[in-house]
Amino acid sequence: MGGKRVYGYSPDYSVAPGETLLETIQALGMKRVDLAGRTGEPLKTINGIIKGKESIPSGTALRFECVLGIPASFWNNFERNYRMKKA
Repeated sequence: MGGKRVYGYSPDYSVAPGETLLETIQALGMKRVDLAGRTGEPLKTINGIIKGKESIPSGTALRFECVLGIPASFWNNFERNYRMKKA
């Protein structure tokens, strides 16, 4: 008696990291071009990530951390989990 039940949650959909990136920069009042300029990434790359067509490389995740204050590990794990779910 008194055993703890653990319930798992596994949604049948996945959210692309780019969607969260877009929501984050919008919440900060930043535009895509601002993020590109602050990270040194081409605007084309930022747009590709936001549209889910490009992945977030580790170096870019580090630059996101510096600019957005969200740890690179968050972006790296998000990207890895998204790609695994998508596969």
